[in-house]
Amino acid sequence: MATNENLPPNVIRQLAKELKNLDDSPPEGIKVSVNDDDFTTIFADIEGPAGTPYENGLFRMKLLLSRDFPQSPPKGFFLTKIFHPNIATSGEICVNTLKKDWNPSLGLRHILLVVRCLLIEPFPESALNEQAGKMLLENYEEYARHARLYTGIHAIKPKNKSKSGAISESTTALNVGQSNTVLGENTPLASTAISTSAAAKALGKNSQDQNAATSDPVVGASTAPKKDAPHAAKVPVDKKKLDARKKSLKRL
Repeated sequence: MATNENLPPNVIRQLAKELKNLDDSPPEGIKVSVNDDDFTTIFADIEGPAGTPYENGLFRMKLLLSRDFPQSPPKGFFLTKIFHPNIATSGEICVNTLKKDWNPSLGLRHILLVVRCLLIEPFPESALNEQAGKMLLENYEEYARHARLYTGIHAIKPKNKSKSGAISESTTALNVGQSNTVLGENTPLASTAISTSAAAKALGKNSQDQNAATSDPVVGASTAPKKDAPHAAKVPVDKKKLDARKKSLKRL
């Protein structure tokens, strides 16, 4: 393979222009990265298109430019394992744009878009992965199941998806054990969970103290036995303290 030193100056200028354009205005679902000292190896992360078995996966591929580029097409490879009729188990991509339909005027953006479109509409007639091609033609559901399995195991998880998962897990953790908390009609569940957790930490109470405060029945009930009067007198004081703490926490 060539390096920038081997490429003609006009090719380097053209590639630099294209790469800057891709960086400033990336195609939907595609992010390109490149070594400034070697334009002959171009990497791209491609998001699995929605509605396909590759959804929720991020697939890394590379384009290798030959010494006589753009007279001859680049070679494309998936670095992420994928179950697809037109992608060999070695990662080699079979698409007409990179073979018989190649035109020196085609740019990198066009190539990358064609590869992503291949994830939407495979061509089993020119399969490099015969198992995937045959399965796609004979039993689409089985093909999709295999493709989703590969996606779940091998594909990179998009960053925004990971963040959503972290937020979801965090919210779930905050709501655990809050079923005994007495909520007002308009009290948001999330804020209540956060306030309760923060209060416990601020006061240095243990879990038993927290549960006693949050699961206490309505204070001052007329049915309480008189012998519990001393305890009943003490509860409103604790309730006032808890209300004051909650108000202070809301200011944070």
